[in-house]
Amino acid sequence: MASATATAKAESEDAPPRRRFRFGGSRLGGFILALNLLSLLILFGGALALNEWRRGLIEARQESLSVQAELLANVLGELGITRGEPYPMLDPGAAGLWLRDNFIPEGQRARLYDQDGLLVSDSYAVTDAIPGEPLPPAKPAGTPVPSNAPSAREEARMTRAENELSAEVERALQGAPQAAIRRNENGERVVSVSLPVRHVQQVLGVLTLEAGDVNKTLDAQRRALTPFALVALAVNLLASLVLHLFVARPVMRLSTAADQVRLQRARAISLPDLEDRKDEIGDLARALESMTDTLSTRMDAIERFAADVSHEIKNPLTSIRSALETLPLVKTDEQRARLTNLLQQDVRRLDRLITDISNASRLDAELSRDRPRLIDLNELLGDIVNVYEGGQKPGEAQVRFFSAADTARVLGRDIPLGQVFRNLIDNARSFSPADGEVRVRLERDDDSPDLPLRIQIDDDGPGIPPENLETVFERFYTSRPKGTAFGANSGLGLSIVRQIIDAHGGRVRAENRKDEAGAVVGARFEVQLPQPGRRP
Repeated sequence: MASATATAKAESEDAPPRRRFRFGGSRLGGFILALNLLSLLILFGGALALNEWRRGLIEARQESLSVQAELLANVLGELGITRGEPYPMLDPGAAGLWLRDNFIPEGQRARLYDQDGLLVSDSYAVTDAIPGEPLPPAKPAGTPVPSNAPSAREEARMTRAENELSAEVERALQGAPQAAIRRNENGERVVSVSLPVRHVQQVLGVLTLEAGDVNKTLDAQRRALTPFALVALAVNLLASLVLHLFVARPVMRLSTAADQVRLQRARAISLPDLEDRKDEIGDLARALESMTDTLSTRMDAIERFAADVSHEIKNPLTSIRSALETLPLVKTDEQRARLTNLLQQDVRRLDRLITDISNASRLDAELSRDRPRLIDLNELLGDIVNVYEGGQKPGEAQVRFFSAADTARVLGRDIPLGQVFRNLIDNARSFSPADGEVRVRLERDDDSPDLPLRIQIDDDGPGIPPENLETVFERFYTSRPKGTAFGANSGLGLSIVRQIIDAHGGRVRAENRKDEAGAVVGARFEVQLPQPGRRP
């Protein structure tokens, strides 16, 4: 699982260059936005197209009526269907007969008004075609006859239609052709044009033509808009389904897996089909798997740590109990002094164990609370070495610092890093001979671009057994030369060093220094840290 998580992390690190082409860095966000925009574009595009079509149809209808009305008005004005001298007027009878003989196309209505705005002729009145609807079936005798009187709403509608028509005629009598869309007395939408009838320059009246097929045109337009609306609805439904399948359901599965981890039915989340996805859901699945795997690993480490602590504490406690049980049985002061000295050593060892265990248990919390910042390793190591030089006692190993790097900055936490180097220096001094030397060297390694900062701590001690070069970093491991004070070391110092260095993205290792003849002349601990650009 760890390798799979590492692979997923490597893939996610390679992903950012592609996210430049995503909406807000989100592939799903761009997909959702595209679907919604597509449905809206389909709907608006259809509406705009049909509005243009409707406008074009109405304008074409008005233009056709205008041409027709202009022709009729010119004929009426030039044929002399007039009477009266010297002021000519329309002859209502002759004009009506002429309209009946030369007009009217089906679905259109012509009205002729005199110069006073009074109706002279109506094509519906002079035509032989009688508009209307078939009579209803006969009813039994005695059935009440419904009243044919118009209702108040119908009267209001008819009045409004007459007012609109009158206004149109009044404007046309001023000599300006009129074109409008209005409703007739039956409430139907009609296209209407009104042109003045002239004899030379004299306005004799107004000819109004109406076409009542506008509603049919609009109904056809609505029927044409229906497919666009259905397509937009289908796209929205598809978008909702996609959101449910690719977002809602995976999130629900992740929530269920998280509940299983919370209820201790599983130690880690593992959903391979989601982890293979290259979008945010895949990132979330991989992050949750990595997080739960880390938590599981940490829980196992805590369990092992608790077992090790119990074992290590039992040793001095057992020794103390044995000494206390033996103390009443001793007979000489020398034996009593030896037991008392043993008790003091065990108490000091127990105190050291408890202190180091407390520091180790708080280390994770301290690392998470402390914000990383730029640290100058030259300054940090120089200050630490100065403290050792100032507090050096006779017989203790001398600590010296050498720097081969002018600028050596690392992004990290100064207190934990200071603890790392103090633990390594203390460990080196404990193995160094009396009046020996511990050398701290800082340099840059250009051959290792990922971990270019290298710190070496050398001593002149007996070295480390080859089989223990990795074991020394395990908890509670102690291997001391003869003559070392018992209980002075808990075996947690190097374990804490590795834990802190791993948290900073670095590496620590141990090796033996050898002379030209191949003999071990001391131990070396090497710490490598990343460049400041890599956040630990």
